[in-house]
Amino acid sequence: MHRRHFLGASLAAGFAALGLSGCGTARPLRFGIHPWIGYEPLYLAEEFGWLPSSVTLAKGQSALDSMELLESGDIDGAALTLDEAIRVHVQGTELLVVGVTNVSVGADVLVVKPEIENLDQLRGRRIGAEMSSVSGTLLLNLLDRAGIARDKVTIVDLPMDEHLSAWRRGDLDAVACYEPTASTIVGLGGVRLFDSSQLPETIFDVLVVTRAFAASGEVAVRALLEAHFAGLRHLVRNQYDSIYRVATRQGTSPAAVRSALASVMLPDLASNQRYLAKNGRIERVARKLSRMLAREGQIARALEVTRFASSDFLPRSGS
Repeated sequence: MHRRHFLGASLAAGFAALGLSGCGTARPLRFGIHPWIGYEPLYLAEEFGWLPSSVTLAKGQSALDSMELLESGDIDGAALTLDEAIRVHVQGTELLVVGVTNVSVGADVLVVKPEIENLDQLRGRRIGAEMSSVSGTLLLNLLDRAGIARDKVTIVDLPMDEHLSAWRRGDLDAVACYEPTASTIVGLGGVRLFDSSQLPETIFDVLVVTRAFAASGEVAVRALLEAHFAGLRHLVRNQYDSIYRVATRQGTSPAAVRSALASVMLPDLASNQRYLAKNGRIERVARKLSRMLAREGQIARALEVTRFASSDFLPRSGS
């Protein structure tokens, strides 16, 4: 049996469990992407010619670009943080997580004034965070971990590009942010009190496709993931070359790229299979996170689908 036909047949049973039905369209997968270290494998795959014609990258400058294109139907999938994927899904563009690009192990940070020496001392303080982004996810998780009720702190909801000016004005006692803002605030006297390395396997960046495309374009989804893992192998095995390619593309220094790489874990195929398994880590974290976001009024409701993630599209083996 031809391999593509076999792959389609092997996915058919999985589609029923996911609430999908396949029809095998050959339309290319239009995939949104923006600069972030965890998404670099796809940029590398395109650069080296490993991205097939069945996948086209729609390059934006931020996650918001991809989210808007998903909601308008102009793209079929995107690289997003898990909380961003949940937001788009609940808004009405139903998504399926098909890959995990990175796990934050220090990329997301709570910076505080020097007199704040532990999480308990956040009570009564003004904490800046962009609640609709991953910094909001970090803050909600650390408050949960510290046992601090939401009404015991004052959350100042600010876009990330306003965090630095608010800190300089003295408006904030703490800021939930990420690089390079975190290091800049530390340079102004802030202290790193908490980061995502203290929340193991909680903050994820993922590859998602619309459930409609997952049902009809399994060959293209598989091609996307194969390209991602090809790029990841180059990034890991040829790091010297990759760092300079990434630095050139992002207009930054090799040192900044090395720092970014040190703040994330880039899961291989085996880790993806574990994360995306039925009742695996992505499924559990997504449901907990959606309940948290719904409770905070960030989304209208928690996730209701039977499955939000699937390992069915992953390559059968790495090489």
